[in-house]
Amino acid sequence: MKITDIVCENRTVSLKRPFKTAVRTVENIEVMDVFVKTEEGIEGYGSATASLQVTGDSLEGMRAAVEGPVRDALMNEDIQKLNHQLIKLEKSCIHNSSAKAAVDIALHDAFGKYNNLPIYKMLGGERGVLETDMTVSVDDPALMKQEAVARVREGFDVLKLKVGMDEKEDFNRLLHVKEAVGENVRLRLDANQGWTGKQAVHFLKRIEQEDINVELVEQPVPSHDLKALKYVREHAHVPIMADESAFSPREVLRLVEMDCTDYVNIKLMKAGGLRRAGQIADICESAGVPCMIGSMMESTVSGTAAVHLAMAHPNITMYDLDAPAWMNDEGLKGGMSYEGREVTLNERPGLGFY
Repeated sequence: MKITDIVCENRTVSLKRPFKTAVRTVENIEVMDVFVKTEEGIEGYGSATASLQVTGDSLEGMRAAVEGPVRDALMNEDIQKLNHQLIKLEKSCIHNSSAKAAVDIALHDAFGKYNNLPIYKMLGGERGVLETDMTVSVDDPALMKQEAVARVREGFDVLKLKVGMDEKEDFNRLLHVKEAVGENVRLRLDANQGWTGKQAVHFLKRIEQEDINVELVEQPVPSHDLKALKYVREHAHVPIMADESAFSPREVLRLVEMDCTDYVNIKLMKAGGLRRAGQIADICESAGVPCMIGSMMESTVSGTAAVHLAMAHPNITMYDLDAPAWMNDEGLKGGMSYEGREVTLNERPGLGFY
């Protein structure tokens, strides 16, 4: 079953409310959908989202990669030889992790449809219900407090607070939210590289002194500064999660070898798709480091692919799968679905869209 074409289409999706972090504010996302077409009429569907501030990928760059070297590498190849295609995809060009993720997802979708299996079953998993956290954007403390209360009323009992703008104001943000939601709501902090190592340790020591229960702190320091990440982990009791420091399997191998982190946040757009994301989860499992599955602010298509991986890999034990819930209607049928904080999939083959 040969690949006869790979087609890209662009679309813009608006968000229900602005998404604010220490590095950017997002009101709309630019999505590149990828369709892998085969001679038997089976079509694989994938997508990626441009994020210059995080992955370095632009919409124009992603399309150039897919319509150029990626397409050249995969045309007329047999879709049934999935691992062979995924290796060719990885070698087709350097970097371009988001573009590769979109095509990787589309190849998995086509392969699942050909074999009449959902992707999670192809990967050896079983269907279940995952409970996602919900992100609260960085903002004025009073506004973050209001948003946190609104999300708890919607049924979320784990909130991820965006911080990293200013250490003192970040602590004020945390106090406001904690006062509003009480002890039954678990809090995670995501600094998005916003602090230095010493700032992060000072902040976490204050958390300990005030006896504020914080489940973890994600990427407190710049992604390249693994010494600082290790310093924070060694000088604070709050568990540390690597995110922007953990793109490729090779980077994650270095993280665990240096003993820099307690957890790793896997994102398909960083890893380059399901295959390499699974490799990251394997490396972490062998090192005794549990993983979270997360996402950029991205489409339900790639979000659904992340859910399939989460249902298949035993070392993925935490779920940050709220991004599609921020989207206004994308006009898609099937894929992942929400009921409050619960996320599940249907039994249709591939990704499950129709």
